[in-house]
Amino acid sequence: MMATRDIYETDFDEDVRTESSANQCPECDGRATTNAVETVCEDCGLVIDEQRIDHGPEWRAYDDEERERTGAPLTAARHDRGLSTEIGRGTDAKGNELSGQKRRRLARMRREQTRGRWRSKAERNLAHGLGEVRRLASALELSDSVRDQACQLFRSAQNEDLLRGRSIEAIAAASVYGACRCNGRSRLVDDVSEMARVAESRVTNAYKTLNEELGLPAEPVSPSMFVPRLASDLECPDEIRQRARALAEQAEKRGVTTGVHPAGFAAACLYKAGRKEGRWLTQSEAADVANASKATVRAHRDTLEEQVA
Repeated sequence: MMATRDIYETDFDEDVRTESSANQCPECDGRATTNAVETVCEDCGLVIDEQRIDHGPEWRAYDDEERERTGAPLTAARHDRGLSTEIGRGTDAKGNELSGQKRRRLARMRREQTRGRWRSKAERNLAHGLGEVRRLASALELSDSVRDQACQLFRSAQNEDLLRGRSIEAIAAASVYGACRCNGRSRLVDDVSEMARVAESRVTNAYKTLNEELGLPAEPVSPSMFVPRLASDLECPDEIRQRARALAEQAEKRGVTTGVHPAGFAAACLYKAGRKEGRWLTQSEAADVANASKATVRAHRDTLEEQVA
């Protein structure tokens, strides 16, 4: 029987170079060798491949012991990328109660950490603004990806010195609205400004500044994007929603939606579709959910009857 030491004559080494007949340089057909970092041709020096082994942290955790190997990933939603230390209060890492002396010591440490948390006023403003962005994203039920994009947008606005002369809350609300526009989300400035408790005009001016200075890849908002949300608010059946969506798309193809209030036009489509399906949806109900006037809904309804029918 072969001994174990005969099978495993050498230890495993990630940096050992291996050769294979299949590993040939695509440029000079030379011999290619591979280590833990890259695959390189020994003749011409061409780097064929790199980072074959992922040396990053393992985020999966199968038990409580493995969770201690690494911390949380970096996030753009925090001013320090999530790297700061959080000091606990009444229990230790294992959930045991702390004595009064240790709790007082932690309270002093927590107070000193709060005082020295920000190195400058700009960093403090960044922390306040990102906190406002997180609050708005949570209130509007936005996804984590949209929230992170809004946080990155606010960070870019501060780096470009766009906060000067404007409130942090207005720039935070404009960042959330800009992230929604860039991702095709059907959100109005009214929705964001209401949650931010900031005047709509200030949010609109802040968004215009972000769009002009940062060049946001925001696409024009179409009425068909607002039909599903308004139909959900009005509790319309699927037949009315589908018919209203078809009306909005036909109007967009004919170019009659240029320069109109998109939510108001979508409300008019729902109003007209509801009348066709036998549901007496009032103009007041459609105008309220779209944050538009009844005159706007009537004007768009007349446009639909003339141009789309």
